[in-house]
Amino acid sequence: MARFLICAHPITGHVNPSVEIARALVERGHEVKVYTGLKFKAKIERVGAQFAPMTLAYDYDDADYDAAFPGRSSHKGLAQIKFDFKHIFIEQGPAQAEDLREILRRWPAVVVSDPGFVGAKLLHDLGELPQWAVVNIGVLGLPSTDVPPFGIGMLPNYSALGKLRNRVISFVANKIVFRDVNAFLRSTRATMGLPREQFSPMFSDQLYLQPSIPAIEYARSDLPQSVHFVGAVLPQFTGEFDEPSWWSEVVDRRKPVVVVTQGTVATDGDELIAPTLRALADQDVLVVATTGGKELPRQVPANARVEKFVPFDELMQHADVLITNGGYGGVMFALSHGVPVICAGTTEDKPEVGNRMAYSGVGLNLKTNRPTDEQILDSVHKVLGDNAYRTNAQRIAGELAKHDGPAEAATLLERLALTEQPVVRGDDELRWASVTH
Repeated sequence: MARFLICAHPITGHVNPSVEIARALVERGHEVKVYTGLKFKAKIERVGAQFAPMTLAYDYDDADYDAAFPGRSSHKGLAQIKFDFKHIFIEQGPAQAEDLREILRRWPAVVVSDPGFVGAKLLHDLGELPQWAVVNIGVLGLPSTDVPPFGIGMLPNYSALGKLRNRVISFVANKIVFRDVNAFLRSTRATMGLPREQFSPMFSDQLYLQPSIPAIEYARSDLPQSVHFVGAVLPQFTGEFDEPSWWSEVVDRRKPVVVVTQGTVATDGDELIAPTLRALADQDVLVVATTGGKELPRQVPANARVEKFVPFDELMQHADVLITNGGYGGVMFALSHGVPVICAGTTEDKPEVGNRMAYSGVGLNLKTNRPTDEQILDSVHKVLGDNAYRTNAQRIAGELAKHDGPAEAATLLERLALTEQPVVRGDDELRWASVTH
C-alpha cells in the first residue's frame, strides 16, 4: 500500500479528474489525501479519500473569479490570461508549497498535482519532492518544436518553414508578449532561492498523465518519454438522476438533439445559450440547454428544454451535436459518445480545444465566444448535414473506449511509487490526429 497526496487548484475542472484518480487509488487499497478547496471536501470524502485543506494558500470560489481576484474584471482577452497566470497560478505557489511541506512532514507521500499547481513545482525544484507526477486537465500544452506555443490558437505546420515559425513565435511570446509574466515568475522563484525559469504548464519528467488519446492531439516528434495517454478521466455522477418531464423526448430522438452548454468557468449565458435558442427556434430539432447552475432564461422557444443541470454521461448518449465554449470536460464527454462538437470559445485554453476539434475532423471551431445566430445556425446545418463529422467522432469514441482513464492513471502512479524511477512509455506507435475532413 502506498500514500498519494493529490494537489489541485480549487477549480471544478481541476478537481474532478483528481477525484476520479483518487477513487481508483482508494479502490486499490492505497491511502489518498486530496489538497484543495473546502468547497470540494464532501466530494473527496465520498470516494474514500481524505481531505487536506488549504491553510496558508488562498482558498477561493471558482464560481466567480472576478470576485475572488479583484481587478480581474478590468482585463479582457490576452490581458486577462496574463492576469490569471500571475495571480491565480504563480502568486499562489509559495503558500501552496508551505502547505505541502507541512502535510508531507507528517505524512510522506507521492505527490500528484495539476499542471497549474506551482507549489509542487517549486518544491520539486528545491529537491523536496522525490516522487512527483502531473495530471493534465486539458489538451496537451507542453512545448514542442513541432507545434506552435500553447495558448495562441494556431494550427501546426510540419514543414521546415513551419518549425521556423514556431521558434520565432516562441521567442516573441516569451520575450515580448509574456515578458511580464516571466518577470513575475522570476520574482516569485527568487523568494524561494530558485533560479529564473520561463512560465509554462507544469511538467514532471517522472510521470505526466494526459487524459486523452493521441488521435485528438497534434503529432510531436519530441514528446517526452514520461508522457502517457490514459484516455478520458471524467467525473462519475453518483447522485440520483431525477429525469425531467421532457426526458422521453430526448430518449426517443424523433428529432436531432442539439445540446448547448456554457460550461463551468466562462458562464455568461448571453454568449452561447441565448443565441443558440434564438438561432434554432424555428428548426426541426430539439435543443437541450444546460446553464451550469445559472438562472434559467425567462422565455424559451417551443423546441427547447432548459435545465440548470443534466448529467452529461446520460445526455450525451442521446445527443447529435454539442455546442460548447470548449470546456474540456464537456468535449470529452461528447467524444466518448461519438458526438460531434461545435466550439465557440476564446478564453482560457478554449481556442486550443476548438482547434483540435476542427483539426481531427470531429467538429467546428467558430473562433469566437459570442457567435451570431447565423453562425450557429450555419454550423449546426453543416455538422448535421455532413455525416463525416459523426463518423470521425465515432472513430474517436472507439479509441477512447479502449481505455479506462482513472484505472490506467492509478497503475502508472503505482509504478512510480514502487520503483521510485521515471515511468517511461513503451515503443508503441502513437496514432496522432490528422486532417480527416
